[in-house]
Amino acid sequence: MDFSRACAAVALVVAGAALGGCGGGGSSDDPERGSDAKSFSLVISRNAIQGGKNTGEAEWITRTVIPRFVAAQKAKGVTAKVTFRGYGVDDEPYKTKIALDFKARSGADVLDIDGIWVGEFAQAGYIRPLATVAGPKADTWDGWAQIPKAVQQLATFEGKRYAVPPATDGRLLFFNRKLFAQAGLPADWQPKSWDDLLAAGRALKKVPGVTPIQLNAGTAMGEATSMQGILPLLAGAGAEIYSGGKWTGGGAALKRVLGLYSTIYGKEGLGDPKLQQEAQGRDKSFSEFAKGKIGILAEGDYFWRDVINPKTGVAKMPDRDRTVGYALIPAVSPGKGVRAQSHVSMSGGSVTVLNPNTKYPQQALELLTFMNSAEMQKARTAGTPEITSRTDVNAEILKGDPFLSFVAQRVLPITSYRPGLAVYPQVSTALQEATASVVSGKSPDEAARAYGKKLEGIVGGAGNVSTG
Repeated sequence: MDFSRACAAVALVVAGAALGGCGGGGSSDDPERGSDAKSFSLVISRNAIQGGKNTGEAEWITRTVIPRFVAAQKAKGVTAKVTFRGYGVDDEPYKTKIALDFKARSGADVLDIDGIWVGEFAQAGYIRPLATVAGPKADTWDGWAQIPKAVQQLATFEGKRYAVPPATDGRLLFFNRKLFAQAGLPADWQPKSWDDLLAAGRALKKVPGVTPIQLNAGTAMGEATSMQGILPLLAGAGAEIYSGGKWTGGGAALKRVLGLYSTIYGKEGLGDPKLQQEAQGRDKSFSEFAKGKIGILAEGDYFWRDVINPKTGVAKMPDRDRTVGYALIPAVSPGKGVRAQSHVSMSGGSVTVLNPNTKYPQQALELLTFMNSAEMQKARTAGTPEITSRTDVNAEILKGDPFLSFVAQRVLPITSYRPGLAVYPQVSTALQEATASVVSGKSPDEAARAYGKKLEGIVGGAGNVSTG
């Protein structure tokens, strides 16, 4: 199934659920059903398959989670049969498959979905709040105390928890310390405002052959423009793209963001406009940073882990640990970011939900929380440290990794997430088009007006748009 056909299939399935008014509904409202069973069967599903996509996840579930959970149940005198149903497909076909399962009131009992689908699936009635499916025990799980409130946003919709987020990531600024030294900038650079960012860019502009700042822009870079550029900057200007039931339009916050783009790519020439328009521009920016030709680059933490990894990266930097510095993304000025923050970030990731149609909601909740216990999360990351959602696990497994510790301790508590609503991809594209307009010479006011008008058409009128 190709991407466009998959997207169309998902849209039809979700729209049908919304029009029907029931979606994945029809399941019992009794969260205690089947709780006294001395034997039960559950199915775990996610887009992972042994020997294929996300093979490590599939192996962790089949070799560790299932046997240990079954053993724990046996110790209580209960016979549990747990089966793993893995897939190894692109995200959209996977989304179509599970949406159809939910609509048919079938499918796995415990399964993963992308965090950005939570709101869409909730509105369709496919998933329900954990406390609705499994009762108050879902809210008293001791693991919640180990997951920062900011990270819980990934699994939250309209103030209610719909899932558990097992892991996440963060966005930050990377910089080349060697170039900073040539420009007279500090090796421990941490900008406190957009003015500080621009001041560093101006200093770097004096270094021959260097592009001072790479801030993803335009439609060629797709969602990377939104996640690494527009959305964290919008949070830094004190707004979220969706808040209080309304979408942020072309008001003051967006104009500030587009103004920064205009300064970088227009007025002061601190970025490379052509790079934002090339089909492989993002990959080229990675290569140029690795070669010491870009001073500051805004990216996700995987840029450090995977892109410029000295051993396995696609743009290897043998001297990464000595040469590359990293810093938090500043708000426009101290205390002026979203939630009165001085620094901001954006994150994403998958979440694990309970199927409302499960015959055994209590046992499914027990499996869900078992999978996300400290013990199981440590087992999942054994040998390949990564940032989990749990602060206790991160403190232990990341203690020898300064970078991942920085992300876990400094970035995650201040992060934000994209709204998990069906129209978000269209909104994101409109935002990307606004930056493309500015990069190609239009004024921030003009680009903001065009975006605001287009946004109203996407989200159903001016009444769903905030002018802030």
